[in-house]
Amino acid sequence: MPSQDNLYARIADFDSMEAELKATRQHLHAHPELSFEEAETARYVAEKLESWGYTVTRNVGGHGVVATLKNGTGTRSIGIRADMDALPIEEETGVAYASTVPGKMHACGHDGHTTVLLGAAEYLARTKRFNGTVTLIFQPAEEAGQFSGAQRMIADGLFERFPIDAIFGLHNHPGMPAGTLLTRAGPMMAAGDTVKITVTGKGGHASRPHLTVDPVLVACNLVMTLQSIVSRNVDPTQTAVVTVSTIHAGEASNVIPNNARISMSVRCFDPAIRVFLEERIRKLTASVAEGHGATAEIEYEYGYPVVVNSEEETAFAREVAEELVGTDHVSTCPPLPGSEDFAYFLHHRPGSFLRLGNGKNSQILHSSKYDFNDGSLTTGAAMWARLAERYLNV
Repeated sequence: MPSQDNLYARIADFDSMEAELKATRQHLHAHPELSFEEAETARYVAEKLESWGYTVTRNVGGHGVVATLKNGTGTRSIGIRADMDALPIEEETGVAYASTVPGKMHACGHDGHTTVLLGAAEYLARTKRFNGTVTLIFQPAEEAGQFSGAQRMIADGLFERFPIDAIFGLHNHPGMPAGTLLTRAGPMMAAGDTVKITVTGKGGHASRPHLTVDPVLVACNLVMTLQSIVSRNVDPTQTAVVTVSTIHAGEASNVIPNNARISMSVRCFDPAIRVFLEERIRKLTASVAEGHGATAEIEYEYGYPVVVNSEEETAFAREVAEELVGTDHVSTCPPLPGSEDFAYFLHHRPGSFLRLGNGKNSQILHSSKYDFNDGSLTTGAAMWARLAERYLNV
């Protein structure tokens, strides 16, 4: 460990806060709120921050909370983000602090993400061992899929109202030991798009198919054709997924319907491939439909873009992580096919998105039996505190 270690936050500095952090996390877990409904969570977060001396701005892009704390004469500003919303899932963990709201639970660990940033906030306000401005972003509606909390906060002037030089965020990572940290420069999480196609043909009696234009046949051809895009059009060294996940047509076995509908999930890690995939899907769909005498209407819904971590900020975050937990407990994150709206922040400022180990035996994200590992709270809080101190004391 570097000789300057005692100058910056350590995990041991949070040992006395561990019980408080667990109580906070479990309170949030018991009171989940869905995207765009986080009013009580935002109030709870804002009141804590105000009690520690932060300048708090509420209702940024919805229920977003932004807290700033300036110390010294430094001009640099670091932004750190945590998401607050829960999911529409009936909890089946059986824990004492399980969701008290039927059909809603923190199945993705946002209760933990919010808690570790609150822990860092309290520590930074108490110690003030930094020179510059800390800007903490508590974001709503990460799970929205479209028109999310990140987009709304940016549209509400986040970066104009709160100057930030670089921005950081994290997500827990089931399958890795609690307290470990993962980083990755460049593309880290995939863009996730949804495509819905309605094929219109000409219905009729199943015994006389020659008098119809069968949309079921067209849809089946589309399934095979579209799922060949990646294998025959995308460079094998790149990663992309085109999955037809639903197909619906007709109701009676002796009737050829007028319409058939399919939907797809499209994912990739390269923005250029994302554009290419849309082009190929549109062209092949039109071609197959026309070849059978049918028509096809496409709804192409862009989800979150690729999370692309900047090289410099990721290298810095990894250096801080290795100082904090040691090189043996920091690893390179593989590309992840899930999506994250933190990507929108990275379109405006350099930064990096990290992963925090949630335990080797952790349930998968979005499971009704998932729970954030309280054993990672002090590591997460110390990471954010040390990162802020190091960044602002350059």
